[in-house]
Amino acid sequence: MAQMLTETLNTQTIKTQINGSKIAPPHHVSDQFGAITGHVGLVATEFSYRKDEEIYGEDEPAEYVYQVVSGAVRSYKLLSDGRRQIGAFHLAGDVFGLESGPAHRLAAEAIIDTTVRLVKRASLEKAAGIDVQVARKLWAMTAGELRHAEDHMLLLGRKTAMERVATFLLEMDRRLAVAGMMALPMCRRDIGDYLGLTLETVSRALSQLHTQGILGFSGARQIVLRNRQRLHNLDA
Repeated sequence: MAQMLTETLNTQTIKTQINGSKIAPPHHVSDQFGAITGHVGLVATEFSYRKDEEIYGEDEPAEYVYQVVSGAVRSYKLLSDGRRQIGAFHLAGDVFGLESGPAHRLAAEAIIDTTVRLVKRASLEKAAGIDVQVARKLWAMTAGELRHAEDHMLLLGRKTAMERVATFLLEMDRRLAVAGMMALPMCRRDIGDYLGLTLETVSRALSQLHTQGILGFSGARQIVLRNRQRLHNLDA
């Protein structure tokens, strides 16, 4: 585990290292976590993780709540036959590790070199018990995770392979795009494990969208959406 640093929770410019270049996050990244902890005077601790390093494991005690400062995190579950199902990608500004029970249901690991900040769960729960604003903000974050889980369930259960890829691209466009381009921190195998598709199916769908002029490539993981309306039509 990398050297531990402490800091007060001030909003800061976050940059993500992808393929050797600095990519600034979208301007709309919010800091709900900082708003909560700053409101009650908590101080967060920062940890840095190398690419593919585990942050916490499945069934480990859920003692902390985390926020991505820079980089990206995947939360996932390994099935009994070794297959992996990725439940979510957590990007700069995202909060993760919120649990209803005492243990983590999924494991979490850094997709690329990543820095997270964390606060003890017990401290947040104590603050929520005495401050209605904190309780409301925590509820809003929890409700957001629930909406994402419901959308992901629909995607896996009812959508075709092309619809799943279109949904994913539109989600990443909303969360990552800067100046018309999105730099994906995750590889195509990660995308497949998130969408319930094989690597080959993901690659075939992306190639088809490129041939149709819906998207363009500007590097291994840098994508430009050239026709969002057609992509929305595919998602619909």
